Amino acid sequence: MTTEREEVPLTGRTRLIGRQAAVHADLVQASIAKSEAAHSALVASWRRSLQLHHLDPAERKAPRRLTEGELRAARQRMEQMIRAAVTSLNRLYQAVGGVGCCVMLADRDGIPVERRGAVADDETFDEWGLWTGTVWSEDSEGTNGIGTCIADQRALTIHRDQHFFTRNTLLSCTTAPVYDHEGNLAAALDVSSCRSDLTEGFVQLIAVAVGDAARRIEAENFRMVFSGARILLAPVSERSAGALIAVDADDLVIGATRSARLALGITRETLAKGLLAADVLGDPAKGAEVLDDAERGVLQRALARAGGNVSAAAQNLGISRATLHRKLARFEIRRPH
Repeated sequence: MTTEREEVPLTGRTRLIGRQAAVHADLVQASIAKSEAAHSALVASWRRSLQLHHLDPAERKAPRRLTEGELRAARQRMEQMIRAAVTSLNRLYQAVGGVGCCVMLADRDGIPVERRGAVADDETFDEWGLWTGTVWSEDSEGTNGIGTCIADQRALTIHRDQHFFTRNTLLSCTTAPVYDHEGNLAAALDVSSCRSDLTEGFVQLIAVAVGDAARRIEAENFRMVFSGARILLAPVSERSAGALIAVDADDLVIGATRSARLALGITRETLAKGLLAADVLGDPAKGAEVLDDAERGVLQRALARAGGNVSAAAQNLGISRATLHRKLARFEIRRPH
């Protein structure tokens, strides 16, 4: 069971929030009353927080937190995604950590399971709930970066007084959804800060960095799941970044990222029926060329890893020595000396 909410002590920041609570609550109520939810995703989230989740914007109780056992179980469920995210989390933190931001990877329930932050900021971020095990779902914390990103399944920034709870209005949170190898929402990647001097321009730069990191995590997770397949970048528009497909030895598509599914119309049903990579890639001639390039790369890497030993390379590829020789001849690949 999660721990009970506790009343936040009246420190300096909560005294300030106490004076702001009525003003912020009135703003939320007035925006909802004006029916602005039909035109504003933010106000729609405020309305869900108030009317669906029955939250009070002036509430001052601390966020709920998981027990150690619950957090351990949540991390175990996210183990592969965490492994896929390590490099991207580190790179993202290197980019934003020096300006007072922390980086968090939350599961689809809005619970951070992995975090990067400066030791000097730990006490502050822990006090604010920017910590592993804190429940940031929208039904618990109202409008916020992680929870609303998951609810809306879109990248967003919730900046200061855009938060539902007054006690969170000194935070700036930029979050992007992370999808698994089947195109399902699996996590949310978040960069949060308590700094009051974050400019709009800098927040926009953070948003770009978070979005890029989320796509890298998806791609790495996809490669891990389909480690034995050829991974191809689908020839789609730049707006469909991260459109990857996995192709087996029979040139059938066996997997596709969410971007690829949306851009190419790939569904679970079409994958189950058997989908030729050449058909997915459009022009059969172009598709064959892309597949040839991918196969050539696989053969070259296998030979290089085996130090030019054809028998070892064939064994690593799971094919016979004779088959590998035929493929090397077909692609005019020479063994490294």
